[in-house]
Amino acid sequence: MENYITLVQAAELWGISTRRIRTLCETGRIEGVTKFGKSWAIPANAKKPTDGRIRSGKYIKSQIKEVLDNGII
Repeated sequence: MENYITLVQAAELWGISTRRIRTLCETGRIEGVTKFGKSWAIPANAKKPTDGRIRSGKYIKSQIKEVLDNGII
């Protein structure tokens, strides 16, 4: 299984949960993904899909403002 990575490896590489990656695999959002029994094989050169759940920058801007207002950084 050269040139493939596991769900755990993809989660570490992309900074998202294994559950989210499993969902992306199940919905066909990762190009070239293959299922072997109960395991998913993700091509090593696969790109992280964009997050279609965020429609505007408003969500991100509010979090940045909160961090700056609270002096967390």
